[in-house]
Amino acid sequence: MIDQFQPCAIHIATEGPLGIAARSYCLKRKYPFTTAYHTRFPEYLHARIRFPLSWSYALMRRFHRPSSAVMVATPTIESALARRGFRNIRRWSRGVDTELFFPRDNKDYLEGPRPISMYVGRVAVEKSIEDFLGLDIPGTKYVVGDGPQLEELKRRFPSARFVGMKSGEELAAHYSAADVFVFPSRTDTFGLVLLEALASGVPVAAYPVPGPLDVIGDSPAGVLCEDLQMAVTEALKIPGKVCRDYALNFSWEATFQQFLSNLDVFDASVVEGHQDSEKLLGNPVPGE
Repeated sequence: MIDQFQPCAIHIATEGPLGIAARSYCLKRKYPFTTAYHTRFPEYLHARIRFPLSWSYALMRRFHRPSSAVMVATPTIESALARRGFRNIRRWSRGVDTELFFPRDNKDYLEGPRPISMYVGRVAVEKSIEDFLGLDIPGTKYVVGDGPQLEELKRRFPSARFVGMKSGEELAAHYSAADVFVFPSRTDTFGLVLLEALASGVPVAAYPVPGPLDVIGDSPAGVLCEDLQMAVTEALKIPGKVCRDYALNFSWEATFQQFLSNLDVFDASVVEGHQDSEKLLGNPVPGE
């Protein structure tokens, strides 16, 4: 498939089976390539099966070592990987589709008493969703997404609303109908869902950990606190316009240009001066 496509550059987005296959292809043919560190797989494995972090990171270093550039989303993850012995690290931030995700006058879209607190994302143990669902807060809790922990959480928290995976306009409508977005994960490297919520005019409540720290930081668009219940209470006081204005700082054009500058291309003239990010990279998938 790669031979047929004849790429001007090769970027490997994941360390999974497809990434391993592409890496082997490039090494065999002596093609330069770049990689990305999107997911903290060592922490995920440790959370699920207690697999030693040192072993996982050794495998990650081996995978990324031949890469011309290991792209990471945030300075926090860059520093963490550098401490773990990773090299050739470059920044590649994230963007949000502000034309799809925007504040809407649709608070009657979702049922249940207000305020509505919402989580969007994979329903799995490493996301710590039970930290959100176990909060003693007023209103209604919504979980948007699917995953291996879904049925367990449904049994444990019957009062919460589990609506399954959503995409496109339906996902955007769910975001904008919420009053606060709760992000209990401690393992994400960025959390694009944070930007989608903010672009929808919804404030964020999260732990002060990598991901939320890099997206929210000390901005007025969210509240980061080890006391997640307090974070929710305080985030509900944030005006939606503050969140939307902050999200507008993360455009697709900016992240495209950053990605392009990180590539190790076979023929630089092929992409030189290329300004159309949607044609070159394809349309981004909301929620990923």
